[in-house]
Amino acid sequence: MTRDLELDTLIDGCLRGDRRAQQAVYRRFAGKMKVVCLRYIKDADSAQDVLQEGFIKVFQGIDKYKGAGSFEGWIRRIMVNLSIDHFRKSKHDWMLFHDENDAETWEDEPVEDDAEMLEYQFSASQIIEAMQKLSPAYRTIFNLYVFENQSHKDIAERLGINLGTSKSNFAKAKRNLKKILLKEFGNTYGKDADAV
Repeated sequence: MTRDLELDTLIDGCLRGDRRAQQAVYRRFAGKMKVVCLRYIKDADSAQDVLQEGFIKVFQGIDKYKGAGSFEGWIRRIMVNLSIDHFRKSKHDWMLFHDENDAETWEDEPVEDDAEMLEYQFSASQIIEAMQKLSPAYRTIFNLYVFENQSHKDIAERLGINLGTSKSNFAKAKRNLKKILLKEFGNTYGKDADAV
């Protein structure tokens, strides 16, 4: 793996408290990390607050980064942890089972199976927009399982729920995400677009 000498220089600058190095690191990673926060937090202002808090933590704790693994991955873990903390502070027990609006909106819609879904091509922004429509519990569990590669056992421990709840909410999140994508964007992309 080749070293990113520019990034190494920026990290050294951040270790010395150099504001210009901190600004350069922020500019380099803020866009990607905002997307990470938005996957967990529906409200853009709250996601921005978590992003800012995350970079404060990055710069205050940069001495903890020892070079094992990517620097971007290290920042990402900080952002995910803060997003989970935000979820835990705002969660209610009923959200761990289902969200009434989520269930009412999408329950009656038929969903295509995975093979048929492959015929559609959704953009990253459409997927994020659809994920924002999931309940906070579904969205959090989906993100941890799919994007952070955590097991249901780890998710259950992290969120203080039982293993079955994690599995059930993931299955519901996946089903509802498909329904939202098809309802919101199915006519724009994929096989419907070919018929136009």
